[in-house]
This record gives sequence, structure tokens and C-alpha cells, in this order.
Amino acid sequence: MLPTASSRSKNRKTLWLILTVIVLAIAAWFFFFHKSAPTGGATAGNERHRGGMRGGMRGGMPGAGGATPVQAGRVEQANVPVYLRALGTVIPNASVTVTSRVDGQLMKVFFTEGQKVEAGQLLAQIDPRSYQATLEQYQGDLAQNQALEKSAQLTLARYRKLYAQDSLARQDLESQIATAGQYSGAVKADQAQIDAAKLNLQFARITAPISGHVGLRLVDPGNMVSSSSTTGIVTITQTQPIAVTFSVPQSNLQTILKALRSGQTMPTTAFDQNGDKVLAQGKLQFMSNEIDTTTGSVKLKAVFDNSDDALYPNQFVNARLQVGLLENATVIPSAALQLSSDGDFVYVIKQDGSVVRTAVKSGPNFGDDQVAVLSGVTPGEQVVTTGIDRLNDGAKVQVVTAASAAAAAAGTEKTDKTGVDKATTGKDSGPK
Repeated sequence: MLPTASSRSKNRKTLWLILTVIVLAIAAWFFFFHKSAPTGGATAGNERHRGGMRGGMRGGMPGAGGATPVQAGRVEQANVPVYLRALGTVIPNASVTVTSRVDGQLMKVFFTEGQKVEAGQLLAQIDPRSYQATLEQYQGDLAQNQALEKSAQLTLARYRKLYAQDSLARQDLESQIATAGQYSGAVKADQAQIDAAKLNLQFARITAPISGHVGLRLVDPGNMVSSSSTTGIVTITQTQPIAVTFSVPQSNLQTILKALRSGQTMPTTAFDQNGDKVLAQGKLQFMSNEIDTTTGSVKLKAVFDNSDDALYPNQFVNARLQVGLLENATVIPSAALQLSSDGDFVYVIKQDGSVVRTAVKSGPNFGDDQVAVLSGVTPGEQVVTTGIDRLNDGAKVQVVTAASAAAAAAGTEKTDKTGVDKATTGKDSGPK
């Protein structure tokens, strides 16, 4: 006999009731079993411990009443120099290409390439024999004309006596006066030629016009050299002192111009290409007489003693020019200065341990870790330097040192590690 529709519906309800009871029983067994298991308890306790430690680090150090641990620096006063920085190029203070002023064969050179030479030092010798012969020829002409001049002067003296006795015509006297003058002029011409010949002999000895280092030799001994050639024999560059040229914006023109014209010393420092190492200390000496219209800048030239040869021609350096000094300026640690869309600000620590966000107007940097502040804070106040990202206006803080902050971080790490070990131990020691 087939079951009726009502009996099938009754059986289906009974089946669903049995399945529901079984599921509830399994859930209850799973919940109570794991709640009493040792491993689960240790793990949960460990997680709660680590979470509490993290919360403690965010909210503040233990015992600090929820205050945020921060490091702070004090607002001070100092004389702050104002600098302009630019990329510069080292150039010789003087550079001379030594050429021959007479024609002839280069007989010998007396320098080594790269050698340092002094002004007046002999560098090369040109064959002087032709110039020596010319000198002797002019000296012979001079002796001849001097003898003729003396004879003419003696004759003139006799003519004057005869003319005084009315024994000589005036025309003869005047003719003798002209002859004596002619020989006198010849003597002067001979003397000038002798001086020129002596000068050529000096030019045959080529000497250094300035002190400096010689470059590579451009002409070898044995070659003919000419006074009309622009090639030269060698180039001398003066490196002690040496100069650095650099450009600054034209907005600084009046400040620099007034200082230079009043005779004020403007210290200039040359750093290496990375801007880390100081190479030399010097002072600004010259300014260009025009502004570069393509860049809107003016070129400056500073001079350095360079006694240790730290600067070398055509070397790229970073130039720092001191253009002023802020006396008794307010300075703060650079780490305290923050930038926002509203401008620069710092967090000032009040007497009650809270912080207040204070807008400031920043100035030039002072040293490697301080910055001048033109307004906003006063000397003696404390400003937050570390932990600023966890602060807001009015928050409570606790000032800690860098050493204590590092120790607290190390202790937290050790506690976390210990909690994990205990959880692992509890799991291993559970029922097997």
C-alpha cells in the first residue's frame, strides 16, 4: 500500500528535526572541547599579551598614564650665517702660453712636463749666434760714428774760433755745425740698434713670465720657432693662488655688490663634487660687470690660496658663499620642523606635558642638524623631534631620551619573543 501525501510530509519533518539536533550536538562538543584545551588557552593568552604590548606602545609607556613617548629638543640662540650655494668651476688664477719672441732654432729646454716653475726661471734657449753677430755689427758702427762725431766736434770748435776772429765765412761754420749734428744722430741710432740686438739676445733665453705648473711640451728641441706662431712652446697655469667661478641669481646682486664695494670680506668655501668634504677656504674677490640674460644670473669669482693643491684647474666643486649673518637668531633641531599645506609648524611641549601645534617661519639651516626660525617660538622652549606622527594638538606626551626609547623597544621585542616561546611550550606539553 503506497504512503499517502500526509504521511510523507510527516516523515520529512521528522528527518529535518533529527538533522538539526545532530548539528547542534556537534557544535556544542566542538566549542566545549577547544575551550578547555591547554594549547588553545596558551595561544589565546599569547595573542592577548602581544596585542596588549602593541597597544601600550601606541598609547604610551607603562605607567605614563597614556602619554605618548617622544624625544624633544630645546630652542636656542646662535649667530647663524646666511649662505648661497652654487656649482662652481676651478680656473687658474693666471694662464700663459709661452711663445718665442724671436725666430730661430730651439736648442734646448730646461723644464720637465708638469714641473712647478718660478717667475723668471729659464725654460728654453733659442740659437743666439745670429743675434750676437748683429749686436757686434751695431757696436762696430757705433764706434765708427762716435769717432766721426768727435772729429766733427773738434773741427766745429776751430771754426768757431776762426769765425770769432772774422777769418771764416758764416756758411762754413753752419755747415760744420750740421755735420757734427749728423754724426751725433748716427751715434744715437747705433745705440738704439745695439739695445734692440741686446733685447733679442735676451728673448733668445725664454723664461717663465709667472709662477705655476708647466703643461705638456708643445715643441721639441731642434725645431724652428717663429715669433709669429701662436702655437707656443709650453703653457703655464698658476694654481697658488687659484680661483673658482660660479653664478648666483640676480636677486642677490645688490647684497653682494654692496658688500664688495664697501670692502667687506665675503668668505667662500669650496666643497668636493658630492658636497661633503671641504676642499679650501677663500674669499669672494670679483663680480662680473653684466648679468647673463639667458639664465638671469651673475658670475662671481672667489680666490683661494690652495697651498695644499686641493683645487685643480677645470675641477667641478660646490661653492658656498656667506652673504650675511643673523645675530642671536632662534634655532631649533631640524627634525622638529614639519611642513604642511598651511606652512611650517612645530609641536611645542607645555608645562603640563601637553603639546600645542605652533606655526613658525623657517630661515636658513645652521650646521647639519639645526635650522633658524624667524618667528613662532622663543629660546628655552622644548619642541618635539621624534614621535611627531602620533601627535595632535593638545595630546599628552612623555619626554624620553634616545637611549631609553631604544631600551624600551628592545624590551618589547624580548617580551614578544618570550610569549611565543611559552605558547609553543604549552602546545607541546598538552595531552598526547
